[in-house]
Amino acid sequence: MVLGLQRARRQVTSDAAAAVAQLDELTVQTQDAIAEVRRLVNDLRPPTLDELGLIAALRERAQALGPIIVHGPAEPLSLPAAVEVAAYRIVLEAMTNVARHAHARAASVVISVDGALCLEVTDDGDGMPEAFSAGVCITSMRERATELGGHCTVTPATPRGTTVRATIPLEAG
Repeated sequence: MVLGLQRARRQVTSDAAAAVAQLDELTVQTQDAIAEVRRLVNDLRPPTLDELGLIAALRERAQALGPIIVHGPAEPLSLPAAVEVAAYRIVLEAMTNVARHAHARAASVVISVDGALCLEVTDDGDGMPEAFSAGVCITSMRERATELGGHCTVTPATPRGTTVRATIPLEAG
């Protein structure tokens, strides 16, 4: 961009139209760069976590995805940043899977703290197919929990549907 600006500066007196075209192109490049930085920042830590906290951020996303109710402690959770982001991503992925694949009439998210952060997403949908094999999304949920010393399971729910359970320790083991 700096080189483009220098080129435009040189062209201003000799070829104003070329300078304007160069500046227009640099404007687009700058807007693209800003959008990419925002995307990267959001990927690192979604701003909604800081604005709303984990429970409210998940409730907001649940409303956009469908008939999903989020239950959690009334008081704000004080969680390590890495745990909060992992929990948000795990639950968001599970809720997205419910919305995309389950054909569920209802789903719930239960978040609790008992020495560890416990997450449970259950739906009353179609359940997992017989020839189920974990795809990228489920593998990602498991990896996020494992990276923090926890675990994540995906099992059939009773009488129908699917349950995702994740437990993430709050203190280094």
